[in-house]
Amino acid sequence: MQEVRAKKALGQHFLTDENIARRIAGALSGGGDVLEVGCGTGMLTQFLLERTDITLYGAEVDGESIGFLHSRFPDFAPRLYDGDFLRMPLREMFPGGVKVIGNFPYNISSQIFFKILENRDLVPESVGMVQKEVAVRLAEPPGSRDYGILSVLLQAWYDIEYLFTVHEHVFNPPPKVKSAVIRLRRNGTRALGCDEALFVRVVKAAFSQRRKMLKNPLKAVFGDFGGAEHPWFTRRAETLSVAEFVELTRWVEVHGTVR
Repeated sequence: MQEVRAKKALGQHFLTDENIARRIAGALSGGGDVLEVGCGTGMLTQFLLERTDITLYGAEVDGESIGFLHSRFPDFAPRLYDGDFLRMPLREMFPGGVKVIGNFPYNISSQIFFKILENRDLVPESVGMVQKEVAVRLAEPPGSRDYGILSVLLQAWYDIEYLFTVHEHVFNPPPKVKSAVIRLRRNGTRALGCDEALFVRVVKAAFSQRRKMLKNPLKAVFGDFGGAEHPWFTRRAETLSVAEFVELTRWVEVHGTVR
């Protein structure tokens, strides 16, 4: 089989440690369809295919990798999609839902999580390896300097666990940063109890000037609230929990100029 070359433009860093790949594959709960994003050289794929409790599909954009995977796993080839996960119509492809797993390309890892968020009613669980700083950001509680927009939006719908750190030397080529594996499991929230589109706008506005008190970025986006002042206006965005952002969204809907 022809060797697959890692391509910088695709953010590829191929995992070479089978023990870590086995741990990642085992971190996903059983049952149902599973989609591996970025199968690469099949290091993780091989252990997922060993599991009899799931049906594995793959998404890969690198033609060289696809040819390699077809040769290595011929029975898997019909379920390996040649295409970009970010463009895949998941509702059409997996109407019964799908779990997402992978050694996610670092250059699109945040976009992958936004895609999962958009399809949260379809994706009950995801296990992914990403840059350590991204993993920390997603899993951090309020009050941390790493807590941000994606932290709030994902934690509103998922329970997030930081599973373990992965060092640079187990990749080819080695990345310049440490990596980490995280697990997202859908929580019991079915509705936030506020305008959910406005919730997203409030969170993004609040973190747009994260070093300033909330009143500054919120007034810049939603007007002066008719002179009304929320008690939390003297706080910074990173101190608010998901529940507090929900409460703040309700207040903005009543007092703000929502365009």
